[in-house]
Amino acid sequence: MTETTRLLRDLVALPSVNPMGRPMQGPEIYEHRVTAYLEEFFRGLGVPSERQQAAPLRDNIVARCDVPGARRTIVLEAHQDTVPTDNMTIDPFGAVIENGRLYGRGACDIKGGMAAMLGAFARVVRDKPKGAANLIMACSVDEEHTTLGVRLLVERGLKADAAIVAESTSLNIVHAHKGICRWLLTTTGRSCHSSAPEQGTNAIYRMGRLLTAIEGYAALVRASRTDPLLGPPTLSVGRIEGGTSVNTVPDRCGIEIDRRLIPGEDPQAAPGQLSAFLKQEAGIDFPFEAHPWFQVAALDPRGSEEIVARLGAAIDAVAGRHRVMAVPYGTDASTIAGAGIPSVVFGPGDIAQAHTCDESVPLAEVEQASEILYRLVCQG
Repeated sequence: MTETTRLLRDLVALPSVNPMGRPMQGPEIYEHRVTAYLEEFFRGLGVPSERQQAAPLRDNIVARCDVPGARRTIVLEAHQDTVPTDNMTIDPFGAVIENGRLYGRGACDIKGGMAAMLGAFARVVRDKPKGAANLIMACSVDEEHTTLGVRLLVERGLKADAAIVAESTSLNIVHAHKGICRWLLTTTGRSCHSSAPEQGTNAIYRMGRLLTAIEGYAALVRASRTDPLLGPPTLSVGRIEGGTSVNTVPDRCGIEIDRRLIPGEDPQAAPGQLSAFLKQEAGIDFPFEAHPWFQVAALDPRGSEEIVARLGAAIDAVAGRHRVMAVPYGTDASTIAGAGIPSVVFGPGDIAQAHTCDESVPLAEVEQASEILYRLVCQG
């Protein structure tokens, strides 16, 4: 078993489930077991590492390898957390190897990519190849829910010439992706017994009027502009909740909204733009409130041309060819890019395998990814 495969097996066997805002309890939640493993790994390499606490039991860990004479610094960033294990059909932490694949929660998203990065990092530490770049390995928390980790990483003053963010890209390069804003929109009313509904004010009925208007607004958003790589921005209502019982007129209703943004759009402005539209609509003469809880900008490809070319050359030397792509989902890359560090997304595995009931990653791609990253760093 190679070092990279052993690292992947060990990482998948260590639960690091993100509760995703749910009231989960148990030994599987949070990233602290993986953080402790990584701390010991870096200690064994003899390199300094730093913990950055984002929340209880949730620490980023950042290690650095300085190469004599290096003129550039590259960040390798991977998140420690996984989504929950609901409805999995395999042992989520079994890390079983079968037919050239390793199975388990996080194998594809994104412990395969993390293992590839750790393997490359270890080789640079041991070899100190002449002309190589300095290397920062940053393992962040909470990527799957509210990105606490990468935001803390940037706040602590991360500095580098370029960054590679691990996600499942099938060894291709992602240089652009959409941004995300999510918020809770609530209506209120007055509760009463359902046998005399005229004595109350139904918050669900109010929400129904908002929903009709929001559907129209979503069409306007989609038609408002487009990006040549990413297409149009979008808006979707994904969840609704209201009322306490069928025989009580509800005094509250809430919906969760997902807005996908393209470069040039401000994620912080999105909730207010919808609210302003709704307040102008006929028939909406009642109060409602927006409560944003997640915002991440789009990844703009401008400025990443050099790292795209360097990484592409390393991929071609190992895998023969690659594509440069734009994707609709979000990653930590846009937050790092927002700190002035040109950033791209790269890693082993197919994104279609992420979060699935039998999640897995091909070991050959994990090994290739590690070799590619090592060659990238050796370019200096």
